Amino acid sequence: MNIRTTKSIVLLRKLCLYPRALRLNNPSVQFISTIPKCEQLEVVEKDHVFNVKLNRPESRNAFTLQLWKELRSVFDHLSDYSKCRAIVLSGNGKSFCAGLDLKHGLTDIIALLNDNEKDTARKALELRKFIEIAQGSYTSIEKCRKPVVAAIHSYCLGAGISLISCCDIRYASTDAVFSIKEVDVGLAADVGILQRVQKLVGNDSLTRELAYTGRNIHSLDALNYGLVSRLFESKDDCIHGAMSLAQEIASKSPVAVQGSKMALNYARNHSVEDSLEWIITWNQSQLQTEDLIINAMAKQAKQLPEFKDT
Repeated sequence: MNIRTTKSIVLLRKLCLYPRALRLNNPSVQFISTIPKCEQLEVVEKDHVFNVKLNRPESRNAFTLQLWKELRSVFDHLSDYSKCRAIVLSGNGKSFCAGLDLKHGLTDIIALLNDNEKDTARKALELRKFIEIAQGSYTSIEKCRKPVVAAIHSYCLGAGISLISCCDIRYASTDAVFSIKEVDVGLAADVGILQRVQKLVGNDSLTRELAYTGRNIHSLDALNYGLVSRLFESKDDCIHGAMSLAQEIASKSPVAVQGSKMALNYARNHSVEDSLEWIITWNQSQLQTEDLIINAMAKQAKQLPEFKDT
């Protein structure tokens, strides 16, 4: 061990004499490890990585009110569950997500619109609640403290794009097809596409073209557009690639990874100056984490570091 390395480790040990880093979760709270019961989602765990699968293959994983509620419940749970460090979001069956289930998803809305006992104002308030449930479902993914990797195959339409726009990283198979389909249904997208995609891709002109026309774009166009970051030959390859990435993320310090996600999310909607001030406040506690010492010692010993759950 050289002198420089020794001094660095001593300094890190001194830092840890101060109060330990703020836990991302309250350590006195014991979160139940059982995943909320779901009928339209399947959740599989492997080595700190959770694969959340849309599970309505007979309807190409189209969204219903129940699916939105289940998605919110699962991601709120995983955000607080200390043994979860990364999440892969995929879809069972032939397609990733065909958007809104027009047969079942619109049933409640149509019934409400045909309810002659409610006036316009009361109908509007009920519709607002419905939209808020859908929006909250997607926002729970965006706010989830754990990184979320989307593995997309075949059709990803309408509400499906709203879904992936909340994810940290998006991978796709070469057969993937994307469309902001709401315009063909007769409404403006209202659950996140128009608010998030522009910030993700930075191409306002193309975003507007797709929103106004509802036309399809294929995987290579989506890659060039910046909607996805990698392409794979098949669905299985895509999911394997997403799982491999998630496992790599899960091997890192959860304090560092979760702090990085929170910093990136904050910076997206704030100025550089405000974001720099935010990270100062954050790291004045997080720099006191024992993960710094664990990482330094592991590198010196030429071993892989092992970090505690948060």
